[in-house]
Amino acid sequence: MSAARVLITRRVPPPAVELLQQAGLTIDLVDQDDPPPRAELLRRVPGAAGLITMLSERIDAAVLDAAGPSLKVVANFAVGFDNIDLEACRQRGVRVTNTPGVLTDATADLAWALILSTARRVVEGDRLVRSRRWSGWAPMQLLGLQLTGATLGVVGAGRIGTAVALRSQGFGMRVLYADSQVNRELENKLAAQRVELHQLLAAADVVSLHVPLTPQSRHMIGAAELRLMKPTAILINTARGPVVDEAALVEALRERRIAGAGLDVYEHEPRLTPGLIDLPNVVLLPHLGSAATATRQKMSQMVAQNVIAVLRGEEPPNPVV
Repeated sequence: MSAARVLITRRVPPPAVELLQQAGLTIDLVDQDDPPPRAELLRRVPGAAGLITMLSERIDAAVLDAAGPSLKVVANFAVGFDNIDLEACRQRGVRVTNTPGVLTDATADLAWALILSTARRVVEGDRLVRSRRWSGWAPMQLLGLQLTGATLGVVGAGRIGTAVALRSQGFGMRVLYADSQVNRELENKLAAQRVELHQLLAAADVVSLHVPLTPQSRHMIGAAELRLMKPTAILINTARGPVVDEAALVEALRERRIAGAGLDVYEHEPRLTPGLIDLPNVVLLPHLGSAATATRQKMSQMVAQNVIAVLRGEEPPNPVV
């Protein structure tokens, strides 16, 4: 294993490099914060035994073939893995791993930051004060959604969706969830009700998305679904951008068919759908879901441990394929 090379497609927190070096592996780091151009990835991947990737890198048959038979593992620095062609990896005997669990709390916290800032129009208020156009308190100024006693609709009640729902206890919210599986924890702790998506959209004051990106979930929230929502409701997305039809969302926000949205992810990330950035009733974050120092340190450690295990011929701690 000492001669094996591991390509890391972006700067990551120190644990990954430290652990890989301690294991005697050669590190090939793309020493930048931005995603590498596709051509550079294809140029650097040949001969690599391990590949540590970010969700921005598309790992498909072309990349796998460029890497050649030396490639044994693709370790994704994320819990999601929709950027990786799993079937192509299976066909070539390449293991795929991810970083589940560790980012649950950080992402749930961030979802609540978006819920609060969107519901209470925090960003609009900040802009007003900074513009020096604020003339003082007014009884009708920037009225928003009161969360206490409101209804939270969680779409996708996995680890993160569950964590988001549990945090609603402090606001005394009614919780609805839409998921293919019954979530006993939410039902027992919060008296949450499992409903169909259309029922959730019609009843919820806050709709928070927590589903993985699959062919079935792409554009799960489109024009028809947005029309089901209350005009006073807000939509929160910390899952994957393409779960929402962003063009339809822009129209719904522009026409005030829903009150607002809080987004941490985008359909064509990092590009934004035309018109989105001009809307006052949307809060836009640069994909900060797991961006807590302790969380990113742990993710870095996990990807290295997954790579080391596979290259030693062992079962990785966090296998996907």
